[in-house]
Amino acid sequence: MTYCVGLLLDVGLVLLSDTRTNAGLDNIATYRKMYTFEEPGERVIAIMTAGSLSVTQTTLSRLQDAIDIPDGPSIMTVDTMLEVAEMVGAMLSDVSGKIAGRMGEQASAARASMILAGQRRGGEPRLFLIYPEGNFIEATSDTPFLQIGEHKYGKPILDRVVTPETTLEDAKKAVLLSMDSTLRSNLSVGMPLDLCVIPSGEQRISERVRIDAEDETFQAMSVAWSNALRRGFQEIEI
Repeated sequence: MTYCVGLLLDVGLVLLSDTRTNAGLDNIATYRKMYTFEEPGERVIAIMTAGSLSVTQTTLSRLQDAIDIPDGPSIMTVDTMLEVAEMVGAMLSDVSGKIAGRMGEQASAARASMILAGQRRGGEPRLFLIYPEGNFIEATSDTPFLQIGEHKYGKPILDRVVTPETTLEDAKKAVLLSMDSTLRSNLSVGMPLDLCVIPSGEQRISERVRIDAEDETFQAMSVAWSNALRRGFQEIEI
C-alpha cells in the first residue's frame, strides 16, 4: 500500500509520498511514487501514485513516451491543467482496462489512483485526484488537500490545521506529521519519503527532498509531535 498527500495553498503546492510497495508479508520493496515533469518558468507537473505498480508504471511510461514525441500532444503541451487531468485520466483508465482484461479473476487488482498537481504559465496552481476509471475531482478552497492510499490515519491533522492561507513551511510540517501518524499506524506505508514544493507563480520545483529513516530532523519532529499529544491528553479534563 502507500500514502500520498497533496496540499493546494494560496502560496503554492506541497506534496509528500512514501515509497513502500507491499505484495505480501514476504514481498516488500521500495519504489518511487512521485514523478515530476518540469519546464521552469513555463510548466511544472507532479504525479503521485497508489495501487497496482504495473498499472502506474505503464501509465507513467506512456505519458513520458508522449512527451518524447516531437510536436505530439502531451501533458507538457496541452493548454490547461484541466486538459492534463483529462489526458492522465484517459491514460490511466485505458491501461487499467487492458491489464485487467489479461488478469481474469484477479482483474480487481489492476486498480490505481493518482494525485496530479501543477501549474502552467498564466494559470493557477491546481490539484486533482484521479480515480481508476479516469474520472477525477479537484481540490478547492473548502477542501485544500487530497490523499490517496492509506489516508485515514493522516487525515485528522490536515482537517484541523490546513487552510488555503497556510504557509509553505507550515504545510511541510503538516504533511510530514500526517505521514508520521500513518507510519506509526500502518506497516504497509514506509520510508523513505519524497517531498516536493511548488511555489505559486514560478512554474518550478523549489524544493525536492528524499527523507530516509535516519533523517534527524524528521525523527525530532516525530518525537516532538508524540510529546505534544501526550501533554495535550494529560491537560484535557473530563
